Amino acid sequence: MDTPLSTIAVVGLGTMGTGIADVLARAGREVIGIDISDTAAARAVAALEASTARAVARERITEEERQDVLARFRTFSDLQAAAGADLVIEVVPESYETKLEVVRALDGIVRPDAILATGTNALSVTRLAADSAHPERVIGLHFFTPVQAMKLVEVVSSVLTDPRAVEAVTRLAEDLGKEPVAVGDRAGFIADGLLFGYLNQAAAMYEAKYASREDIDAAMKLGCGLPMGPLELLDLVGIDTARTVLEAMYASSHDRLHAPAPILRQLSEAGLTGRKAGRGFYSYAAPGSADVVPDALTPAASGATAAGREVRSVGVAGSGTMASGIAEVFAKAGYGVVLAARTQEKADTAKARIAKSLARSVDKGRMSAEVRDETLARITPAGSLDAFAEVDLAVEAVAEDLEVKQELFARLDKICKPGAVLATTTSSLPVVACARATSRPQDVIGMHFFNPAPAMKLVEIVRTVLTSDEVHATVREVTAKIRKHSVDCGDRAGFIVNALLFPYLNNAVKMVQDHYATLDDIDAAMKLGGGYPMGPFELLDVVGLDVSLAIERVLHREFREPGLAPAPLLEHLVAAGCLGRKTGRGFREYARR
Repeated sequence: MDTPLSTIAVVGLGTMGTGIADVLARAGREVIGIDISDTAAARAVAALEASTARAVARERITEEERQDVLARFRTFSDLQAAAGADLVIEVVPESYETKLEVVRALDGIVRPDAILATGTNALSVTRLAADSAHPERVIGLHFFTPVQAMKLVEVVSSVLTDPRAVEAVTRLAEDLGKEPVAVGDRAGFIADGLLFGYLNQAAAMYEAKYASREDIDAAMKLGCGLPMGPLELLDLVGIDTARTVLEAMYASSHDRLHAPAPILRQLSEAGLTGRKAGRGFYSYAAPGSADVVPDALTPAASGATAAGREVRSVGVAGSGTMASGIAEVFAKAGYGVVLAARTQEKADTAKARIAKSLARSVDKGRMSAEVRDETLARITPAGSLDAFAEVDLAVEAVAEDLEVKQELFARLDKICKPGAVLATTTSSLPVVACARATSRPQDVIGMHFFNPAPAMKLVEIVRTVLTSDEVHATVREVTAKIRKHSVDCGDRAGFIVNALLFPYLNNAVKMVQDHYATLDDIDAAMKLGGGYPMGPFELLDVVGLDVSLAIERVLHREFREPGLAPAPLLEHLVAAGCLGRKTGRGFREYARR
């Protein structure tokens, strides 16, 4: 185990194995590719030829260097070819029996000091090691696809693993330009342990017909900045693979949130396993294609079926960052805006905040001074809701307190003209409770903007059982006019984004609470392995731990799932006043401004 890992065998030349072979050969290793399928081996060689040809075309390597890389990759159909390898990485199908068969066969072939690495992302490395002849040399080495682009490698050791093996594969990962993260043997490890619970909940949300596949995916991309929506990602990963990972996670955690959603079984058993089959949650141009094609579930381009009401003027209630951001959005789109706060001074301050925001846009060349002045002129600050008497749409953005919102809606009911649409921007409270505070619940709807409102493209349109088709159509039309992307959802806790985001954040807290991984390793794993713009603890500190706890409590109260109960560590930090960046300390400490 102390020898350099210069000759490496890769067993299984599917997408993952081919990617691993690619990065190893480019890094100067002698690579032995092994697959029982000659077709798979030929595809792997062709893939390396194509990727290196692109590298030459982009002047990243020379043709001579390319030929050296190709010469370092040889393929075989027999495991005996691994006899001289310093390290063997198996990436055969995610079946314990299949992997064990490979490991036991290798026990009789490779040198005693060779390291055997399993590429599993869900099965027990400890069990696999214990069932082998030399458990001390079995380790987990979990790459992420596409291997050439993804920086994360999870190095998984069991209680049986020789520390020298961990050190050797860690050095290898660093030599490959990857970021190795050391983790213990637990189903899903860090990245998949957090990711697949989220994917499972998205599948269950779709199965319950709460929202369309397109709206679920758009909500998570636009609301969280994710590179792919959860259902798109399930199709890419493979629905059968996701089901296998979740089964392993559930067997370990007994958390019902890890029990595979029934739709995953239905699609898997029907052979609709995602892109590789040409159909999963979406339909594709051909098996293996990334091109989505319309099918029976593709929404019609016409959008809303009912005609909406005319909206010329908008009232925004509130004086905080969200209220001023929403007012700015409507004014930019040409609407006359009444910005009402509890006092005239607060309303004037909110308008001044908008003026600063618009000035920054002018400085950056995104807006002319003339357009800025026209936009500001459309905003009328007011110290009372009475100024909403003639608005066509009233949007409240006050404190996230149900009693406060109900009182405000009762006042809007008396002030606003008949036919005015009344909207709440709540992120977690029941919209219908606001509606019932009025004598016209059919005119009340949710419009959940995301912060900062001028920059974030998503608006969740939350329809209650009492909302009229006409009001729903009105808000969809208005959302399009202000150049936001709307997604439809029902009136239940968390809507789409928060219902999927906050259980993931809560599970990350539990991971730290259980001493499984550090804050830094978890944040790095999700950014490097999942493509997330921020790690979960970075995001929690930005959102505010008190806000996060409140949302998680609402979700737990609504769905009564034990797995949604807020992590005690989060509750303790909030009780201690450690609320994140705004207090200078949350999961991390920050310099005081």
